[in-house]
Amino acid sequence: MNFYNDERIGLFIDGSNLYAAARALNFDIDYKQLLATFAKEGRLIRALYYTALLEDQEYSPIRPLVDWLDYNGYTMVTKPAKEFTDSAGRRKIKGNMDIEIAIDVMEMCDQLDHIVLFSGDGDFRRLLEAVQRRGVRVSVVSTVKSNPPMVADELRRQADCFIEMTDIKDRICRSTSRNDDAAAIPDDSHLGLDLESA
Repeated sequence: MNFYNDERIGLFIDGSNLYAAARALNFDIDYKQLLATFAKEGRLIRALYYTALLEDQEYSPIRPLVDWLDYNGYTMVTKPAKEFTDSAGRRKIKGNMDIEIAIDVMEMCDQLDHIVLFSGDGDFRRLLEAVQRRGVRVSVVSTVKSNPPMVADELRRQADCFIEMTDIKDRICRSTSRNDDAAAIPDDSHLGLDLESA
């Protein structure tokens, strides 16, 4: 990873995108380790996690993770997911958080030296270009090692640094031999939310 010790770092995590990338690589994210990994790279100012929630359900499978993240160093940004039926009669859930991420990045970029975007969505290319013009460096965390790749080529090329998830897997992967501390952290392996990004 390409960070300077005194850089003010902000993490912007597209939850469904990160989950899909980790699932494609067959591992679960250890969110405590993820935070610690980037806190060692500079001055971590804020870590924001974005996800849509199914509000009308009595129990949401993502709720334990959202609650844990909220109490353990992450700023949660949520909104209700929209449920609809597509033309083939399949139930779909739409929970795009692109606007929320873009607004927060633009509002905070003057207080940050380095933005780390956990997403492979090519729609963010212009956002990266805009904050780079303000002197902020941008790293994108995703993967090209999955089939198909989870990051748009134009986003990867626009970033100052592309961080391949497989390269940091050992630092952010949930351990299979779980100790008591790790067992207290909810994992995202049971989410099963197929959030439409469009």
